[in-house]
Amino acid sequence: MDDEQVVSAKLDTAAVSDVEARRAGLRPVRDWRAFGLQGFPGFIFISNPFLPGSQPFWLRQCLKTYPQKPNICNLDMHMSATDTTDIWDKSADALRAPPSGKREPKTLLERLRWVTLGYHYDWNTKTYSASHYTPFPADLHMLSCHIAAVCGFPGFNAEAGILNYYRSDSSLGIHVDESELDHTQPLLSFSFGQSAIFLLGGPQREDPPTAMCMHSGDVMVMSGPSRLLYHAVPRIIPAPQGNPCQLALETQSPGLHQGGTQNLAQEESTVVGPVSREDWRVCSRYIESSRVNVTIRQVLGPGQSFPETLPSHQRTDASRTETYHDGSPDGKSRGQKRKNSSDSSDTVET
Repeated sequence: MDDEQVVSAKLDTAAVSDVEARRAGLRPVRDWRAFGLQGFPGFIFISNPFLPGSQPFWLRQCLKTYPQKPNICNLDMHMSATDTTDIWDKSADALRAPPSGKREPKTLLERLRWVTLGYHYDWNTKTYSASHYTPFPADLHMLSCHIAAVCGFPGFNAEAGILNYYRSDSSLGIHVDESELDHTQPLLSFSFGQSAIFLLGGPQREDPPTAMCMHSGDVMVMSGPSRLLYHAVPRIIPAPQGNPCQLALETQSPGLHQGGTQNLAQEESTVVGPVSREDWRVCSRYIESSRVNVTIRQVLGPGQSFPETLPSHQRTDASRTETYHDGSPDGKSRGQKRKNSSDSSDTVET
């Protein structure tokens, strides 16, 4: 990305008070560093607006809380609800144990590729429906609405979420997020864990992309003319050997892990709760080679309801299906489409 393309992005510093920001684990808005790109109106890149020590809470939510039932994950495609209940509890002991040096079976958490929240995205029809819904997490709703409000969308309503879980050799093909019925509201993207290369293209698939790096804690907002741009994640960037990613370094920040808990959440009103040492051992082991991406979107506009028949652009179209590539599980080669595999999401969107 050419430095000359980068411009300062204007934020509404009055949209979220310091107290409201801290409740979600965010710095005061006046301290955020936000950028746009010339030629990409509506695209905003916020460089890690999280308070030191709050990222571990959000990562733990992504690994421990959000995959719980009644939310839906890729493992549900071929496993029973009983088998996919308590994914964290069934994986934690193995991830806390020191590496044995031997090839160990992957835990359920390591086989997790996607989780859907709120209006659950249907990977086959590429649609949402009123009948396929579970309550959206209140903490993530608050975080998302704060980010959207600061970026000029005070009426944003977080209705659907897709969490993508990337291993070190995973990638995400070029695609556009168009299944929502309301495109006037932004698409929000949160990154936790290992860094990744993000490609931002144009309104046509063949438009040349602009590359940038996403690091742990970074937030991207795609709105207005940028809401329906093609984009992709071609690769994860592993941290240098012996140099843990930024998220792990934050555990050394003042006030963390005293007596086995974080002290960030001393204020009674905050939603950012403590992360125990035992939980953090699982999280830190996971992010040694992984990344979690959370995308939040509003599905319906004011007065909108789901149609009885699907719009033509939302019907299954093989030419528009995007594939999550994962080269490690089950001996599959990198880049191979792996239909009906619990270790692949097949049609993941960011």
